[in-house]
Amino acid sequence: MTELGIPALRSGTEDVPTTDLKQTGKDFTSDQEVRWCPGCGDYAVLKAVQSFLPDLGLRRENIVFVSGIGCSSRFPYYLDTYGMHSIHGRAPTIATGIATAREDLSVWVVTGDGDALSIGGNHLIHTLRRNVNMTILLFNNRIYGLTKGQYSPTSETGKVTKSTPMGSLDHPFNPVSLALGAEATFVARTIDSDRKHLTGVLAAAAAHRGTSLVEIYQNCPIFNDGAFDAIKNPDTKADALIPLVHGEPVTFGARDDEGRGDKALVRDEQTGGVKIVATADVDASDIVVHDAHNDDPTMAFAISRLTDAGYLNTSPIGIFRQVERSTYDDAAREQVAVAKNGDAADRAARLTALIGGGDTWTVL
Repeated sequence: MTELGIPALRSGTEDVPTTDLKQTGKDFTSDQEVRWCPGCGDYAVLKAVQSFLPDLGLRRENIVFVSGIGCSSRFPYYLDTYGMHSIHGRAPTIATGIATAREDLSVWVVTGDGDALSIGGNHLIHTLRRNVNMTILLFNNRIYGLTKGQYSPTSETGKVTKSTPMGSLDHPFNPVSLALGAEATFVARTIDSDRKHLTGVLAAAAAHRGTSLVEIYQNCPIFNDGAFDAIKNPDTKADALIPLVHGEPVTFGARDDEGRGDKALVRDEQTGGVKIVATADVDASDIVVHDAHNDDPTMAFAISRLTDAGYLNTSPIGIFRQVERSTYDDAAREQVAVAKNGDAADRAARLTALIGGGDTWTVL
């Protein structure tokens, strides 16, 4: 059983060699100097990952981190595992090859909102729909940090930056909505500064067999400082954060003695989505109960839209979806195994039939 309470056909690290050695975060920390801007949220995520990896019980040489281009993409340098700092937007593609060729590896992708959703958008959505066995950490600071402050695919409309001095004209991507639209089997959102929540989501993502997409809200103190103040400020975060817990009614805001928030999500009959209401104004049976294991992603998608549908200072966080589906890399290996069945004569006959069959022509 997974931590989310559903049986797993195969766990995300089932085929990866384990170790009996006691490991700590120091074992996964490289000798490279960490070089990000002071106050960058990447530091918190790196520390959480280094501290979490020992819990997997895997050998370091069987863990691979692949990154693209961007501030977050320095990650492989700072981890004492195998890794690759690859090319802009193509980390999911390279990771697909690694995961398909080597089932004995735990494969991770570290990317940013610009790297994953601009030049890498096409590669990301196809990785998600194929359900390749990997975990993708998408750092979202809503800005291009490495290239010094241009607007990104997740920057809000009207965002004033060096590349949009009169305000961005683009409508931003919602990474969670995008992933759910691609029918990703594991989709979650967490925050760089919430160590407990971040680690819990990482554990569930690593345990999932298939593609896990974890969006991490990450502050850029230099070029987009305060982008997530509403959900981080102690005075406002209770009303801004909508925690999603499988099997529990979705409520948030000031809590009563029973732990129920004064705001709740209910179905919106007019739009077909969900809306925020005062908990006291509705019957308890009308409050949406979160079901991360629903094969139909419709409700999860509706909840994800609260971030962009006029609720500018609220954000659902947690695991939106976790379902089981066959993985691309497992299926590819099964095909190879079938093709290798039989003796040499059988394989030669199949090859001859393949070359000489189908769309062939005889030229006279």
